[in-house]
Amino acid sequence: MTFVQLIDCKTSRFDEMNRLMDSWVEQTRGKRTATHSVIGKDRSDATHFVEIVEFPSYEEAMRNSNLPETDKIFREMVALCDERPTFTDLEVVRDEQLYAANIRRFYETVATKGELPPLNDLIAENYHDHDPANEQDTIGLDAMRREIEMWRGGFDFAFTIDDQIAQGDRVSTRWTWSGTHKGDFMGIPATGRQVSMTGSTIFRCQEEGKIVEGWWQYDRLGLMAQLGALDALET
Repeated sequence: MTFVQLIDCKTSRFDEMNRLMDSWVEQTRGKRTATHSVIGKDRSDATHFVEIVEFPSYEEAMRNSNLPETDKIFREMVALCDERPTFTDLEVVRDEQLYAANIRRFYETVATKGELPPLNDLIAENYHDHDPANEQDTIGLDAMRREIEMWRGGFDFAFTIDDQIAQGDRVSTRWTWSGTHKGDFMGIPATGRQVSMTGSTIFRCQEEGKIVEGWWQYDRLGLMAQLGALDALET
């Protein structure tokens, strides 16, 4: 789970502190585990600054804190502050960027060649899937794995992300799916045909970024036509 640390300090020597932080970045290149850092200045107090530092996890933040360069820079930073800085450790409970990144990873993972990787870090155990092509909703991680394996058994495929919007706990993705028909799919033997279709999916995510619900819309009829399943209807 993403972890954020807030560093709250007051200093009238910000330019010196800024140079100090640049020095720390240079000294820890290739070692530091922070993924993003933002410094904000209080509009009502020019000596009040807050730094927001993001890490992949609490454990990575601790690794960062334990670097000898970090300890040295911290002592020098304290000397530049008008009063001792305070630290607030925050577990992130909602992160739209994290949700969108995990959704992109989902599309990449289900298209992985070879054995399907574990999905328990992406999909919740109680996942609920809504697919209008299925008579009943798919409920649970194991059932979703079977649904994915059905597609993987019929095709070598990949997704192209055409558009993606994240809002709140939902991520909407417009995608293009392309594949080679290599095995039985819905009773249709392998044809070797190159096929494609477009669609969109809305996923709902829970706090740590796992997917808990999905709503699919895609051109399955167009896919079946490309596989020749509709040829008899046209004669």
